[in-house]
Amino acid sequence: EVQLQASGGGLVQPGGSLNLSCTVSGFTQRDSTMGWFRQAPGKERERVSHVSLSDSTTYYEDPVKGRFTLSRDIAWNTVHLRMSSLKPEDTAIYYCAVSRINYFSGAATPPPTHEYDYWGKGTLVTVSS
Repeated sequence: EVQLQASGGGLVQPGGSLNLSCTVSGFTQRDSTMGWFRQAPGKERERVSHVSLSDSTTYYEDPVKGRFTLSRDIAWNTVHLRMSSLKPEDTAIYYCAVSRINYFSGAATPPPTHEYDYWGKGTLVTVSS
C-alpha cells in the first residue's frame, strides 16, 4: 500500500519560516514526481511546487516562487519544502502527492494535478500574528 506522510505544519507569524516534509512508502518507482498542493478554506486546491524524485528537478508555481524551496532528501522518497517570507494568504492545508510521471530535467512542465496518483492527508499551515 502506498502511503504519504506529511509533517511540519503549524502556526507561524507573517514573515516567518516553516519546513514541511513528506515521505512516501510502499512506492518503488524512483522515476516519478512528488508535488505539494494546498487548499485554503473556501478555495480550490492550488498547485505549489514539484520535484523529480530521480534528478531533483524542481518547479515552483508563481505565488510561491522565490519564497519556497523544495528539495529531495538523500533518501529519494523524502522531500522537504522550506517556506520563507510567509504571508497570511499562505494559510492552507498542505498536501503532498506522488505521480508516476517523471518531471525530469528538460521537461516543460510538471504533471497535471489529475496525474498525481497518490495523496497524503495533509498538514495545516497557519500564518497569523
